[in-house]
Amino acid sequence: MRRAETCGPVAIQGYAGSFSEAAARAYFSPETQLVSQADFKALFAAVEDGSCACGVVPIENSLMGSIHENYDLLLQSDVHIVGELKLRIVHNLIVNPGVQLADIRYIASQPPALAQCIRFIDSLAGAQTIAADDTAGAVKELAASGARDRGAIAGARAAAAYGLEILVSGIEDAPHNFTRFLVVSRRAAPAPAEPAKTTLVFGLKDVPGALCRSLAAFAERGINLLKIESRPMSERPWEYVFYLDLEGHLEQAVCAQAVEHLQATAEFVRILGSYRQGDTVDDLR
Repeated sequence: MRRAETCGPVAIQGYAGSFSEAAARAYFSPETQLVSQADFKALFAAVEDGSCACGVVPIENSLMGSIHENYDLLLQSDVHIVGELKLRIVHNLIVNPGVQLADIRYIASQPPALAQCIRFIDSLAGAQTIAADDTAGAVKELAASGARDRGAIAGARAAAAYGLEILVSGIEDAPHNFTRFLVVSRRAAPAPAEPAKTTLVFGLKDVPGALCRSLAAFAERGINLLKIESRPMSERPWEYVFYLDLEGHLEQAVCAQAVEHLQATAEFVRILGSYRQGDTVDDLR
């Protein structure tokens, strides 16, 4: 894939060896300066306050669906989406050197990773799961503990980062397991190369046909919609905002016209970014 250039440090959530680290190094370069953040809120804050030039944040998994917290933070934060990448997720059972499968009584990882490996976990009679904040963090803790009855689920980079062994690789339930990451920045991207994508969020009056009329702005112009996601409005119970991904960018007349049409029917419209559609890559080793 074509790598992007950076103009400063890049914020990620989690520890060295995480899938977010893999995505950031695949999108930019292996030498990119990464700054780990404790959580997603801190990641967005680091981009907003300028301490990091941009951030790489997961937004959707092909098996588990959307990461709702990050959709909400996109609306709450003053950032722009400037790129994306789809990372193939391969989960591995990682152990301290010499530990055997029969020794495993506990398996630690981030809850979504545990959920993606249910069949494998169930195959280990009596093994209990332990929730962690981060896949790589579970491996880091395992290495520090030296535990002989515990394993962690994470990517291959995490095993290498902390000197542990991969006991079983490819333990996810479905092989078609991908996570889509967004690249966010304080500055909007210039007109992107094709194929382009635009992400926006809008709110509607709670009246019959409002959503249908809003989507007609794109249907009437033959614009392909790639995804729509609804999220509740915190200040107005049982009302929602809608996130929309569409093909094209706003310097194309047809897309600009569609957004103007949407603005005439919606209560508000915010453009989150126009950017090149992301490549799909394998996890880096």
